[in-house]
Amino acid sequence: MQKRILVVDDDSMNLVRTKMILGKQYDVVLAESGEAALNKLKTENIDLVLLDIEMPDMNGIETFERMKELPVKVPVIFLTASGYEDDVMSAIRLGAVNYLKKPFYPEELMKRVAKEFEK
Repeated sequence: MQKRILVVDDDSMNLVRTKMILGKQYDVVLAESGEAALNKLKTENIDLVLLDIEMPDMNGIETFERMKELPVKVPVIFLTASGYEDDVMSAIRLGAVNYLKKPFYPEELMKRVAKEFEK
C-alpha cells in the first residue's frame, strides 16, 4: 500500500511540481488552502502532510494548529519560501517534524519524505 501525502499550497504550480516529484513513489493528494486540507484530513487517510506556511485566509501555522484539534495525528513537514526564521521556529515548536525552504531540489524533498517514513 502506497503512503499518502497531502500537499497543501495556494500556488497551483507548486502543487503540480510537488506531485510530479512525489507521484512516482507515493499517492499524492492536493489541497489549495488550509480549509481544503482540514476537510481532506477529516475524510481521507493521510500519512504525511507537506504544508506551505504562506497562504491567504488561513496560513500554514493556523492550519497546523487546527489540525491538532482533529482526532488524527499526522506528521507535518513545512514548506516555506519565507526567509523568516520565526516562521520556521514557530512550526518546529508546534510539533512539525521538519521543514524545507522553497525552491527546493527534488532530491532533497524525496530524502526528507523518505526519512519521515523510516521512523
